[in-house]
Amino acid sequence: MRAAVSWIRAVVPALPADVTTEQLADRLTALGLKQEAIERPGHDVTGPLVVGRVLSFEDEPQKNGKTIRWCSVDVGSANGTGEPQGIVCGAHNFVVGDLVPVILPGGVLPGDFEISARKTYGHVSAGMICSARELGLGDDHDGIIVLPADAGEPGDDVFDVLPLRDEVIEFEINPDRAYALSLRGVGREAALAYGVDFDDPADRPVPASDQAAYDVVVEDPVGCPVFTGRSVTGFDPSAPTPDWMARRIQLAGMRPISLAVDVTNYVMLELGQPIHGFDRDKLAGPIVVRRARAGEKLRTLDGADRTLSEEDLLITDDSGPIGLAGVMGGETTELSDTTTNIFIEAAHWDPVAIFRTERRHKLPSEASKRFERGTDPTIPLVAADRVAELLTTYGGGIVDDGVTYVGAPPAIASITVDAGLPARVSGMDIPASVTVANLRAVGCTVVESGSTLTVTPPPWRGDLTDPFDLVEEVARIVGYSDVPSVLPPAAHGRGLTRSQRLRRRVGRTLAGEGYVEVVSFPFIGTRDLDALGLDASDPRRTLLRLANPLSSEEPAMTTTLLPGLLKTVARNAGRGALDVALFETATVTLPRASGPAPIFGVDHRPSDAQLDELDKALPGQPLHLGLAVSGERERAGWWGPGRPGTWADALDGVRRVAESVGVEVTVRATAHAPWHPGRCAEIAVGDAVLGHAGELHPRVCAAYGIPARTAAAEIDLSRLLEHASSMVEAPEYSSFPVAKEDVALVVDDTVTAADVEAALRAGAGEYLESVRLFDVYTGPQVGEGKKSLAFALRFRAPDRTLTESEAGAFRDAAVASAAERCGAVQR
Repeated sequence: MRAAVSWIRAVVPALPADVTTEQLADRLTALGLKQEAIERPGHDVTGPLVVGRVLSFEDEPQKNGKTIRWCSVDVGSANGTGEPQGIVCGAHNFVVGDLVPVILPGGVLPGDFEISARKTYGHVSAGMICSARELGLGDDHDGIIVLPADAGEPGDDVFDVLPLRDEVIEFEINPDRAYALSLRGVGREAALAYGVDFDDPADRPVPASDQAAYDVVVEDPVGCPVFTGRSVTGFDPSAPTPDWMARRIQLAGMRPISLAVDVTNYVMLELGQPIHGFDRDKLAGPIVVRRARAGEKLRTLDGADRTLSEEDLLITDDSGPIGLAGVMGGETTELSDTTTNIFIEAAHWDPVAIFRTERRHKLPSEASKRFERGTDPTIPLVAADRVAELLTTYGGGIVDDGVTYVGAPPAIASITVDAGLPARVSGMDIPASVTVANLRAVGCTVVESGSTLTVTPPPWRGDLTDPFDLVEEVARIVGYSDVPSVLPPAAHGRGLTRSQRLRRRVGRTLAGEGYVEVVSFPFIGTRDLDALGLDASDPRRTLLRLANPLSSEEPAMTTTLLPGLLKTVARNAGRGALDVALFETATVTLPRASGPAPIFGVDHRPSDAQLDELDKALPGQPLHLGLAVSGERERAGWWGPGRPGTWADALDGVRRVAESVGVEVTVRATAHAPWHPGRCAEIAVGDAVLGHAGELHPRVCAAYGIPARTAAAEIDLSRLLEHASSMVEAPEYSSFPVAKEDVALVVDDTVTAADVEAALRAGAGEYLESVRLFDVYTGPQVGEGKKSLAFALRFRAPDRTLTESEAGAFRDAAVASAAERCGAVQR
């Protein structure tokens, strides 16, 4: 909403004269009308800009087909000589004797355009006769500005005649403050900010009549509670818009068109009530307000033919639809340069119906912007009468005696509130008397009964429906800057929670392993799940959809971290960074059939039972850990060749995390999307499966545009941390030498190395320090369908040096366990 400061002062004449634009904008921002910008159109015009009188001119056709005028203009003594000024002008909308704005050499127009005497079209033009666009007063460039006859004498300063020193405040209006989309609303807030009287422009008498200005039938009183109208006959369609009105409309960001249209726009800006004018001579039969019928069409004022929905509210006559209610009028009854009889319509429309129609037809307008947020249902007739007054004042004609008024404003529900509630919620010292005074200041009717207040909001504040809405009104007037800044006392010796310490340990561990942390958007769409190759029955396809998603392609909360990680890998690959190791810790959202969450008040802490209800309504949100490894894990260099990242690196990353929190995990081969079925591991603690790691399926890599053989892992970090130890014991080291034993075992190629390792550990005894797989061989020496796994076994005793026979016995026991469990044969 753009509001000229001069117009605000016209609406609030009691506003202190010494208040600057910046001060006014700051005070209004503190009240909730956020300042977006302050503009000063015309302030960049400098130098001699004076009133000139056209003494004579000669029309001179040019070779390029253009006809210029060589003018003699009286500028008084402003040029230092008193002699007429010779000026070339391309416009033709003036006559001898007209007063015009003239900028003389040395002046500067908007855009840092400096004026000088220069030769053009065979003459030396000493200045310029200015149009509205050249002065920054609008977009009109069809002709120069012709000043009123009483604008002054030649040589007088034009800055005193044209509004070239006005200032405009642009506000960002919240959707719940629709009343501020008008000078009536902004002026009321300005008066409130400075505690001065407000002269409501809508506080004017309206005529009563037993005769309708035009016959109107409202078939849908829910969609149109109030429909009013006045008629003007004998209007002069050629009458110009007065300069003051056109200037205010321009400063508000709209373009003057014609007097009839400009008056409706001006009153909308003034009162916040959109108005539509019909050419009464083009109306056929009574006006009917109804919903659209199947197959109906309407050509709107923008020239587009629109197929209507049965939910659309229409204004119709015997010819069919003539207007899309509250959004845009129809072309068949629009005002034109031949319109002499006008029917003025001002109505109150259902905000939901207007919102849906505007979105359905993708047809936003200044009218719909106000109606969808809610307008004052008590002023349509005031607005219609104001339009009729301005039309006849500046365009002639008469206002018919008839008054159309159909329906009644919706009843306003009262709100019961405790007078001490604003103080309790805001923490400020707000006496009951201040609460009552501030509610009355915003237009509420307040009835006191002890400490209980019965408040009836004003009709222009449809957003006040709850006691806490009233608390906000009181608090913003008192001033949010007065809210005390009180820090809660910190309990002694608490510091980070156990969960926070463990999460930081996980992050430090992965950073030490060379991983970089990323943060992804927590949103997902079915296209991501399809790219992962998930089956229709996969639980990760059960999504929690958002009511108002940021993107229609990702309308749900994510159930897995992999899409975000893989998109980040793809983004890096697209920029040439092929070697990456990424991790992310974030919650995923797992819906459950629990119904909607209950809504409790904010004036007290919910009870334990209420908190339980809220918890039950929430979806599951476990903390997950995701890893992704692509390209080289170890770089090539003078030291030798590099090593590409594999499924083992992703699995090893999870193992390092588990070790850092003191948890031992087991690994089993499995098949699980989106991993390659032959290169996927299941990670578990006991019988609880934490997640999976391995090499991604080639189709998944292709779908996300990431390098082939990219590895990834995802585990339920919340479940892992449940088994974690807050204090991880440091390992004990023996000062005695290690006993080294290597074994090579032949097993079926279907047996996993993890199963063999587990069998070796089970049989090796208490002195086993480590088991490491260092070689895998397949070939004719071990036979078809077989493979050889070579393990390095390390034994160490804490109190002595193990003998060769002891180490050999431990090795043999480990091999026997592998033979029994896995069918292993030692080579």
